[in-house]
Amino acid sequence: MVEFMRNSDAFTVGMEHDAHLRSTVVSILLFDKSPDWSVVVDRFDRVVRLMPMFRQRVVPTMAPAPPRWVYDPDFDLRFHMRRITAPAPGDLDSIMEMARRAEMEEFDHARPMWKVTQVDGLADGGAALVVKMHHALADGIGAMQVAMIVFDLQEEPTDLGPLPPEPAAVEPGAFDGIRYSLQYDAALVRNLAKGAASAPSAVVGGVLRPLETVRSAVATAASVYRTVRPISDTASPIMKDRRLVRELWVHEVPKPLLMDAAHAMGGTLNDAFLAGVTGGLRLYHAEHGAKVGDLRVTMPVNIRAEGDQAGGNRITLMRLALPVGVADPAERIRQIHVRASAARNERSLPYTQAIAGGLNLVPRWYIGAILQHVDFLASNVPGIPVPVYLGRARLRMQYAFGPTIGAGVNVTLLTYVDTCSIGVNVDTGAIPDVDVFRKCLVAGFDEVLALATNAPSGTKPKRKTTRKVAAKGGRAKRPPKARAKVAGPTEPAQ
Repeated sequence: MVEFMRNSDAFTVGMEHDAHLRSTVVSILLFDKSPDWSVVVDRFDRVVRLMPMFRQRVVPTMAPAPPRWVYDPDFDLRFHMRRITAPAPGDLDSIMEMARRAEMEEFDHARPMWKVTQVDGLADGGAALVVKMHHALADGIGAMQVAMIVFDLQEEPTDLGPLPPEPAAVEPGAFDGIRYSLQYDAALVRNLAKGAASAPSAVVGGVLRPLETVRSAVATAASVYRTVRPISDTASPIMKDRRLVRELWVHEVPKPLLMDAAHAMGGTLNDAFLAGVTGGLRLYHAEHGAKVGDLRVTMPVNIRAEGDQAGGNRITLMRLALPVGVADPAERIRQIHVRASAARNERSLPYTQAIAGGLNLVPRWYIGAILQHVDFLASNVPGIPVPVYLGRARLRMQYAFGPTIGAGVNVTLLTYVDTCSIGVNVDTGAIPDVDVFRKCLVAGFDEVLALATNAPSGTKPKRKTTRKVAAKGGRAKRPPKARAKVAGPTEPAQ
C-alpha cells in the first residue's frame, strides 16, 4: 500500500528550499552516567522497526499528490547512531554547541531524517544524547511515544524480547512517481464525487435552516481566512531581520510554581508559559525603547485522535496575536487564556489537511514571505512525569529546541517530573543581542512565578539555572535606543 505524506508534513518538507524555514527539532538528554551503548542501540532499533517513518525516506510525487514515505533499501542504523567523547571542557555548553550546529544543518533527504549521538565523558561524570529529527517524523506527543519504547522506569533494563522483524524495502520503479500520482488523483476525484452525492441533503438542510447554514458557512470561511491570511510585515518594530545563524540556551522553572501561578489567575500551564514569553518580549522591546502592542505567535495545536498510529505529526500551527504590551502579568495570563482558547477551538481545525494541501500548490517564495513575518513561535510539550532510565543511566533532564521556521525565536517548554525546561532557539538576525534577550526572558518568567500563591510577597521566586551557548559568527549587537531597566534581577550564564 502506498503511504503518502500528510499534507501538513509535506508542507514542512516542501518549504525547506528556503534554509530559513527548515523544520529541524533537536533535543538534549542529560544522564548521570554513560548509558550502556548496546541497550541504546537496541531501543532505537526497536523504534525504527515499530515506527515506519524512522526507516523511511521522502520520495517526490507529481503534484497535486504529496510526496510518499518509502522504506529506505539502504537503511543503515549505524549511520544514524553515533558515539563520541565530549569535547573539552565537557560541560553543558559543549553539548549545546553540538545541538546548535545540528539545528543549523540540513538533512540528507536521500535517507531517513534523524540522528542520535551519545556523548560520553562529561566533566561531572555524566553523559548526553543529542537527538536530531525532522518535525515530520514526530510531534511532541509522537516523541513521547518514542520515549515509551526507549526508556525504562527502573535502573535495570527491561527485557523486551526479540526484536520485531525488519520491514521489507521494495526497490522503486522508474515510473512509480507518475503511477502513484495518477492513483492519488483518481482517489481525489472519487472523494469529490462522494461529497457531491451528499450535497442534496446539505441543500435540504440549507433550505430548512437558511440563516443557521449561512452563519455556519460564513464563520467557517472566516476561520479558514484567519488561518491562512497573508501578512506583509512583522508586528515587532525591531525583530525584523532574518539570518541563518542560531543560538541556543535553556532556562528551568519549577513546574508546581508555574502551575500555581496559572491557576491563581484562572489560567492553564500553557497560559502562564506564554505569559512568561510575552513578558520577556515586552522587556526586550523596552530595552530598545521600542513601543510594542500585540505580537504574532505561531502555536502548535494538537489534533491527534484516538486510533492514530504511533509517532508521526498530528499538530496544526495556529497563528494568533498575543498581548505583549500588557505590563501586568496577571492581566496577560487572563487575556492569553481567552485568545489561546479561541485558537484551539477554531472552526478551521477539521480542515487542516485540506488547507495544507492547498498551500502546497502555492509558490514557495510566497509561503516563505508570509512565515518570515511571524514574530515568534511558542510550544508547550507534555513530557515524562516520572524519573526514567536508559541503559542503567538515570535521565537527569531533557531540553527541546523547536525550529524557528521563519520567526525571530522559538521558545519550547518541555516538562520532566517537576521541572519545566525551556529551550530557546534564537535567530540572531532578529535578536542579535542575545544576552540582553536572555536576561529579559528570565525576568518575564520571574514576573509570572511571583504570582504563585506559595511565593512570598515581594520576593523573587526560586528558579533553576539559565544556560546559553554563543552563536559563532553572529552579527554585531543591536545598539539600544533608550535603554530601560529590566524588571527583576537575573542570574548570569553558567
